[in-house]
Amino acid sequence: MNRVLSLLRGRRILAVVAAAVVVALGAAGIATAGGGDRGTQHLTAYFTRTIGLYQGNDVRILGVKVGKIDKLTVQGTRVKVEMSYDGKYKLPEDVQAVVVPPSVVSDRYVQLTPAYTGGPVLGDNQTLDTDRTQVPLEFDEIFRNLDDLNRALGPQGANKHGALTRLIDVSAKNLAGNGDELNGALKQFSAAISTLAGSRTDLFATVRQLQQFNSTLAANDGGVRALNANLAKVGNQLAGERKDLGAALSNLATALQLVNGFVHDNRNALTGDIHGLTNVTNVLTKEKEAVKEIIDMAPFALSNLALAGDPKAHTLDTKDDPQGPLTQPIGPNGLICQVLGPPFCTAPSANTTLSDLLAVKP
Repeated sequence: MNRVLSLLRGRRILAVVAAAVVVALGAAGIATAGGGDRGTQHLTAYFTRTIGLYQGNDVRILGVKVGKIDKLTVQGTRVKVEMSYDGKYKLPEDVQAVVVPPSVVSDRYVQLTPAYTGGPVLGDNQTLDTDRTQVPLEFDEIFRNLDDLNRALGPQGANKHGALTRLIDVSAKNLAGNGDELNGALKQFSAAISTLAGSRTDLFATVRQLQQFNSTLAANDGGVRALNANLAKVGNQLAGERKDLGAALSNLATALQLVNGFVHDNRNALTGDIHGLTNVTNVLTKEKEAVKEIIDMAPFALSNLALAGDPKAHTLDTKDDPQGPLTQPIGPNGLICQVLGPPFCTAPSANTTLSDLLAVKP
């Protein structure tokens, strides 16, 4: 047991020694950061009040004493504090002075912050105005603010008619038994905030795009107004013709019903007609060159036919050449036979002519 106590005491001593070494190194670091001995430097700072601050109190940097307060002078609504510090400690050009209360009853000191890390150095005999000094909030001010809050929420304030009491009662009833749900909602809200924070680049880009869109609409305000006016006219026109439009839609529905009934009743016939039309189109596709030739030669043929007529004798002068080109397409594979089909076209002999085929009766 005694051995254990001895080990504990030894560890405590080591801890105290280590803490002292750290503090000494911190002070040495501040001194090293300043570098160079410039003698005693002077600084004047103006505070709105200096409660608990006296002549001779410390001037510190990072909690390390570097100087003292030389003089305090009341000047109207502010206090002029003259202080001096060791010149080996440099101060940044934007240094500020803060009154720090270590505890409730002890004297206060002036903290110069931030510590110097590089850049321009504050010169000697410089002045800090009240915009570069800060004082702590006093307990009487805290109590006065709390009293004002209590009065504002009390029976002569927000709770004059019991509104605050009812709010607390209703909130208590609504939250009773909903702790888990409230906890989950807060977690989900935190996750949503984290998601928004992670996507802030896209969010801000969206906001910028919306701003550009709004700017475009503002720049084309005349066109937007004209578009709205035209849409209003179209709406008014449709509203004026709504009866006719309704009648047209009703008639269209009736016509579609009739077409549907017709298709349903004649489905087989339509199917056969479509198949027959398919055969015709297939034949025309196969004989497209012949159809093209007929279309090209038809005007000449009709012209020759007119010239072949004899108006005096009332006769049509023709010459039958059974071996001519008209007999060539007359066969089971010809265009006319494929269109007419049997019994108009049967397997003809070598001497079958167009007149023979046309004389066949179905």
